[in-house]
Amino acid sequence: MSHKCHEEEAKASIGVVRFSIYVVSTSRYEAIRKGENVEDVSGELATQIIKSAGFEVVSKEIIPDSREAIIQALKKASTAGADIILFIGGTGITWDDVTVETLELMFDKRIEGFGELFRFLSYQEIGPAAMISRATAGTYKHSAVFAIPGSPSAVELALKKLITPEAKHIVYLSRRSAPHTP
Repeated sequence: MSHKCHEEEAKASIGVVRFSIYVVSTSRYEAIRKGENVEDVSGELATQIIKSAGFEVVSKEIIPDSREAIIQALKKASTAGADIILFIGGTGITWDDVTVETLELMFDKRIEGFGELFRFLSYQEIGPAAMISRATAGTYKHSAVFAIPGSPSAVELALKKLITPEAKHIVYLSRRSAPHTP
């Protein structure tokens, strides 16, 4: 079946697309635990873009940048029926950025083109610094999963140019994939 046929079938067969958003930031997570008010610019921006594209945000949470927290969030969102699980942040190249490595171990299938296109589009905006922009995507059970950098410009680029335009098609395909339990 061609891409166009998949897209048409997806638009017709997929109802509301449900997103779960996780902002990966140990410092913000710890501040919340201390009862401090935390500004979540990227998480709020993601929510706004997703809703304005006609999709639903079923949960949004700030979690620490730890393998355990990321895996727990992934499993929780998938079990709750999220169609797309979005992780924002923790994608850098420092030792404590573990989002990409953690998620890639959990994927049933990787969506290679997402990271490639994200870096290509980032290069057009920020030049050679795009080479250290780590973004990844894949499927986990019935859900599509995306991990993107935490800057507002990265959130806007990923959601407006890549994720929301293809959301129904991606959900259609990920629901057809065979699940596994790692």
